Formats: sequence, structure tokens, C-alpha cells
Amino acid sequence: WVINMFKVNDYVIYKRDVCIILEEKLISNYEYFVLQSTIDDSLKINIPKNMSSKLLRHLNTKKDIEKLISKIKTIPLLDVNSKNIEEDYKRCLRDETLESLIAIIKTSYFRNQSRLAHNKKMTDKDKYYYELAEKFLYNEIAYIYNTTYEDAKKYVLDKLN
Repeated sequence: WVINMFKVNDYVIYKRDVCIILEEKLISNYEYFVLQSTIDDSLKINIPKNMSSKLLRHLNTKKDIEKLISKIKTIPLLDVNSKNIEEDYKRCLRDETLESLIAIIKTSYFRNQSRLAHNKKMTDKDKYYYELAEKFLYNEIAYIYNTTYEDAKKYVLDKLN
């Protein structure tokens, strides 16, 4: 007997996107949650309720975000010389923690700065994962603080300086 952790009107993270649980419904004798993305309200997703604890997580709290910001400088870079950096980035994305997003942002930023210092341009791979990690991180923070993506990013950067 399992107590359901999620209910209608909860805001949750599904595949790194902020969603609201709109309703519960029965499809072919299986119970589902119907999610709606907060970024694209035309996007509706059916999640089996019995899988919800594996597929969904609650949003972080403001307290969680403050703690995260306070330890950003101590979150280690991934192996910047890794031949499998893309696999490392993908592993971090699957990890579902905000710390892993910070690791991607810091690593790709560092790799970019290093390339620029040698008159090279940022790799498409680093740029892609940097932007993806920023999107996921700042969208969640923006939602938690009821602000815009740009203001969430500015808030974090201001706190770091």
C-alpha cells in the first residue's frame, strides 16, 4: 500500500520541465495523471500513476535554491578533458538534480573560456548542453520565485558576485 506523493494541482518536474498535474483519469483500467507544461500549455502528457514516483519530482523550495546558490562555487567541474564529455553531460541531465545542471553549466563555460583563450570557438556540443542546462535550471528557479527566466538568471548571478 503506497501513499501517493502527488495530487491534482501540484506543480512537478517531469523530464526537467515544470508541469502542473491537471487531473487524474482512467485509461484502459489504468490510472494516469494528466500533466500540462507551464512553458507550452498545448503540451499535455499522460503519466501512469504507479510510475509517478519514478518519473516526477516536486519542485525545489526557495530554501533549496538558496542552499544551492551558496554552494555553486564548490560544485566540481566534470572532467573538462574527457573524450566522452557528451556522455558526461547526458548522465548529468538524467541525474535530475540542480547540482548536476550547475556542473554542466560550469564545465561547458570553463571549456568555452579555455577555447576562446586559444582563439577557438565554442563547440556546438558544449553550447547545446550549456543552453539546455541553463534553460532547465532557470525555468525552475523562475517558477519557484514567480519571476521571469532572465530575472532568475540575474538573481543567481548577482548572488554569486
